[in-house]
Amino acid sequence: MQETRVSKQPPGLFLLFGVEMWERFSYYGMRAFLVLFLVSTAGGFGWSKQEASNLYGWYIGLVYLTPLLGGYLADRFLGTHRAIIIGSIVIASGHFCLAVPSRPTFFLGLALIILGTGFFKSNISTMVGQLYQPGDRRRDPAFTIFYMGINTGAAVGPIICGYLAESKRFGWHWGFGAAGVGMVAGLVTYLLLKKRYLPGIGEVPAGRVAERAGHVHQPLSSEEWHGIAAIAILAFFNIFFWVAFEQAGSSMNFFAKERTELHFLGIDFLAPYFQSVNPIAIVVLAPVFAWMWGRLAARGREPSTPVKFATGLFLMSASFAIMVVAGRLSDAGARVSPLWLIATYVLQTCGELCLSPVGLSMVTKLAPARFASLMMGIWFFAFFVSDRCSGILAGLVEKFERGEVFHIMGGQADFFLMFVVVTLIAGVALFALSGPVKRLMRGRA
Repeated sequence: MQETRVSKQPPGLFLLFGVEMWERFSYYGMRAFLVLFLVSTAGGFGWSKQEASNLYGWYIGLVYLTPLLGGYLADRFLGTHRAIIIGSIVIASGHFCLAVPSRPTFFLGLALIILGTGFFKSNISTMVGQLYQPGDRRRDPAFTIFYMGINTGAAVGPIICGYLAESKRFGWHWGFGAAGVGMVAGLVTYLLLKKRYLPGIGEVPAGRVAERAGHVHQPLSSEEWHGIAAIAILAFFNIFFWVAFEQAGSSMNFFAKERTELHFLGIDFLAPYFQSVNPIAIVVLAPVFAWMWGRLAARGREPSTPVKFATGLFLMSASFAIMVVAGRLSDAGARVSPLWLIATYVLQTCGELCLSPVGLSMVTKLAPARFASLMMGIWFFAFFVSDRCSGILAGLVEKFERGEVFHIMGGQADFFLMFVVVTLIAGVALFALSGPVKRLMRGRA
């Protein structure tokens, strides 16, 4: 009888946890101060907020577009194991290029991180799924554990890299370099422990496995097409969530720097530190959500995946309602308490836990095995769209402040109100479609 207890997760899961933790340390560590560097006249580029937000949107968007290429190459030629090694080396090289104080190396560094993440991002998530056979009930808890690894790195990165970047003793390029050190740590960990804890996993491309089994030329079954359709529908609604969520690194980062009281309870904060609130809340709350889903499942009352997604959108809408109030208060000219941002990020975290780890697990369940990494890349393509839109919208924040877009409450309150309305409408629409989407899944997610 197959063991399905969470306590008996394969040890390879925890190795992938650690590798992803370091990669996310590097990504979120640099992301936490990127726009602040771009607008700074003290060692940065001195750009406008619109220019900085647009570049930020292109960067985080392309980071999620290149997994399409990386997923295809892994499925057909490389295997997930080699793709992760290539991605790690290229990402680390990119961060070290950013550490060199010149514009050419800055843009080269961003390009290398974008390319390297394409090889790394979709394939490490796919490798988690490769640890389990179809129907293994450990898969969903495994992705919750893996997601905690993502957010452990995301919590520490902004604090360490943000401190070095904004410190007068060090400076921006120390922050960029520290992110590269984190990526090297992840690669070394993987190379040292892979043979012991992940023997054979990811070494043969999925397409080659299908060829050996004689499945590669077989047409997709109706069930597989239904699974792909369900992934596509939820990927579309995923866009609305992440357009709002990614304001954290742009418009809300500016809000933290310019409109938030940074001395609180005797502690001096730096704006990048607020980027750690979400991942810290993830680490704290992920076990609670895993327990809650388990309890509801035992009673036969666990929400379907589409309903969980809709709930995430509703929570995102509620979080920006908080920012509407904070924006209105700050428009009067006073800096607001950091508790407004903290409350917003915690509520967004609850929404994220209803949506993101659930989505990763769903893709590994519904995607045809021979296209597993490619389908994960397609899933991340939705993030490219959302992140690009997020950067465009963040670039409009000053126009909202001047009332040039529309005027309801005025100032930044109107800017944040936009996200309240859009995510609420998307949540209602998905909730209405939850029944048909659930039928497409046929009980597999």
